[in-house]
Amino acid sequence: MRIVKENAVGLVIDCQERLLPHVAERQQLLKNTGILIAGLKALEIPLLATEQYRKGLGITAPDISGLCAPFNPLEKTAFSCGDDQGFLQALVKTGRTSVVICGIEAHVCVLQTAIDLAGKGYTPVVVADCVSSRRLSDKETAIARMRQEGVIVTSYEAILFELCRIAGTEQFRAISKLVK
Repeated sequence: MRIVKENAVGLVIDCQERLLPHVAERQQLLKNTGILIAGLKALEIPLLATEQYRKGLGITAPDISGLCAPFNPLEKTAFSCGDDQGFLQALVKTGRTSVVICGIEAHVCVLQTAIDLAGKGYTPVVVADCVSSRRLSDKETAIARMRQEGVIVTSYEAILFELCRIAGTEQFRAISKLVK
């Protein structure tokens, strides 16, 4: 199944300042996620963002929130975005059904969200090089589980070019510059 930009929405899950320092390969995650967000914005794809229990984990890291402007994260206490009514209402408002997912932690909130969204008729697309966990083994296990559950797993470069579809456009040039 091809993912098309007219039907896609980006989802940044819980990239919060008190959690990020403990995540494996944090710098690479931030770099990759920044490229993904910039690419989604260049393609004019709307973005949703969540923050898990803001009081305990803090706000979204400025490296991420600054790229998402305008930035209006949805606070949640459920691990899965699919269990949060505020998130589900925001998702329905987009009118889109393909959800391009990045964030942390891969084996908790990202995994549960992807499974729940698939169960609700959405097409979750997890960007493997834009998710992480405190332990890489947890991330690897989560990616394997997602695949078992039928979730699409891809890379930021692959999904950006898939959404772009055609070379020679301004959007293509913007994506090309980002992934170089």
